[in-house]
Amino acid sequence: MFAANELSGHGLKILVIDRGRDVEKRHCPMESVQHCMHCTPCNIMCGVGGAGTFSDGTLNLRPDTGGDLLEFTHDQEKAWELVDYVDNIFLQCGATEKMISPKGEDVEQLQRRAASVGAKFIDIKQRHIGTDNAPAVIGNFKKRLDENGVDFLLNTDVKDLWIENNVCRGVFLNNGRTIECSYTLLAPGRIGGKWVNEMVDKHSIDARFAGVDIGVRVEVPAIIMDPVTKINRDPKFHIQTRKYDDFIRTFCTNEHGFVVREEYEGFIAINGHSMHDTVSENTNFAFLVHIELTKPIENTIKYARSVAKLATTIGGGKPVLQRMGDLRRGRRSTEARLTRNPVVNTLKDVTPGDISMAMPHRIVMDIIEGLETLDRIIPGVACDSTLLYAPEVKFYSMKIQVDGNMQSSTRNLFAAGDGAGLSRDIVNASATGILAARGILEISAR
Repeated sequence: MFAANELSGHGLKILVIDRGRDVEKRHCPMESVQHCMHCTPCNIMCGVGGAGTFSDGTLNLRPDTGGDLLEFTHDQEKAWELVDYVDNIFLQCGATEKMISPKGEDVEQLQRRAASVGAKFIDIKQRHIGTDNAPAVIGNFKKRLDENGVDFLLNTDVKDLWIENNVCRGVFLNNGRTIECSYTLLAPGRIGGKWVNEMVDKHSIDARFAGVDIGVRVEVPAIIMDPVTKINRDPKFHIQTRKYDDFIRTFCTNEHGFVVREEYEGFIAINGHSMHDTVSENTNFAFLVHIELTKPIENTIKYARSVAKLATTIGGGKPVLQRMGDLRRGRRSTEARLTRNPVVNTLKDVTPGDISMAMPHRIVMDIIEGLETLDRIIPGVACDSTLLYAPEVKFYSMKIQVDGNMQSSTRNLFAAGDGAGLSRDIVNASATGILAARGILEISAR
């Protein structure tokens, strides 16, 4: 959408193809029936605005969070300008003007507490749209694109890329239609990661495997996290574990929020939402271990999918939920233990179980050690009643190799966003779309 916005007004015909529905038609049945109906395509993950439309809508306003824009701009000032540019467009489309900007003394205290246990607190300016407000903002953005002559082809799958002699000439749709175009932008979002990998293999597009993050969604009483979320709504803590020297981080904190599930092809995963107008008594956040693989097995996506599929199997097609105390003691959580637990789970469509049966030992040990370290910064996050949902998996797809115009090794084929492995959050995804559009404009002007 950001690429289309940047391209509009330059005399080009622009078509956005999406397998999902329009914004106002995207509704998840779980809101009423409390369990997943396995919609195809998933309304949470697919449709205008992508997964971001029903995300927490937190804009992390840094070029090095959720990706690294410096890698593409090669200029720190230009990277920051891109962040401001993206933020401005969101504001024009109705995002809240309220900026969450941590105060110096408060940030220093958090940084000191983190440093004292060998961790790091990342200071980030943020703007929180909220899961309840994000669809309206995306709706305003879609209306803007409509008015600027951008066409949308919805409820449509792209089956394949039309590539001849290493030049992309368009796309083949699942309905048998072929669309010819001068330039193609590959930006299918996180749900399209597997499809991108298939395209990379089939058409020999230069790409490499990126790392992957595997972990759990942690849910605690909001009062435990309040002292930190008052300083920074989505606090980022980085921890290096002692036992395995692995990198683990907090991500996507939802203050007074709700845990939700996501539907992928072959497995389910966990995420979190927070609203402006509807609140719970809990706060949740992702706690993720970063995994890099080397020869002979470099396929991090296949590895992460296998872990997620195993967790889905253990959960009988539902997320696995376990108390921290039960995980420590090597026993599964039961309905009875969860009923007695002081923290009440906001996601009900779950299976009480044992995360150590669903995830590799090393990841489980990292999670336990990491949460106990975090507990020394935020007392209470690792108490026995803390709830852990699995699996939380962040796929970064194969990272398509691009030049300064965001053009791939295949001529006239450009790439942007999470699905192409070039970003990991809303702001960075938006920025890569803008860079790709500018690259298209530069090449088309030659």
